[in-house]
Amino acid sequence: MTGHVITIAQQKGGSGKTTLAINLALRFAIQGKSVALLDTDPQGSLGRWFMTRHTRLGDVGGLDFGTASAWGVAYECDKLRGQHDLVIVDTPPKIDADLRPALRAADLVLVPVATSQVDLWATEGVFDLARREATPAMIVLNRAPPRARLTAQVRAEIDATVTPRLASALGNRVAFAEASGLGLGVAELARSGPAAREVEALAAEVEAVLTAEPEHALAG
Repeated sequence: MTGHVITIAQQKGGSGKTTLAINLALRFAIQGKSVALLDTDPQGSLGRWFMTRHTRLGDVGGLDFGTASAWGVAYECDKLRGQHDLVIVDTPPKIDADLRPALRAADLVLVPVATSQVDLWATEGVFDLARREATPAMIVLNRAPPRARLTAQVRAEIDATVTPRLASALGNRVAFAEASGLGLGVAELARSGPAAREVEALAAEVEAVLTAEPEHALAG
């Protein structure tokens, strides 16, 4: 088995990296995939979520979990991708040399952007490092008010550049915070709700990028 590695990175705090990691991981696990979560953020929010889930449910539902220092990421990813279909790496909110191993180990970097110009400006460092490591990176709009003018403005600003983004977005919904606090994902809290449908669409798009032919993977 040689699984795919997805690294989630963003310089700005509060962009929803851990929420994105949790919900993508659970969506893929629901589909029957073997998924490992790797927490490299010293804050440990992903680890706290995982232990909350373990305490609440016992069975963590096809998920594995590990931690690593910045420079231990490559070793852990190599080990985990040999045992799982997907490895999802959560990183600290900073852009420096410590992030490079997590970008280098990835098949795809997802950069969550809450809908503000400040968040968008903060992506520049991640994309610069990803280019240096020759790792494809894409923006994910997160906490997006679906009818807000600002959301449309940020989408337009992204699309006016060469920065690739996923078409799917996650809305600004209370369900994400509620589910995380219970050690769950939104697909488990309300399977037919809008948040779960957003995660399902996003996971399908991520999978399509990962499995596309390299020359077409980021087209469009």
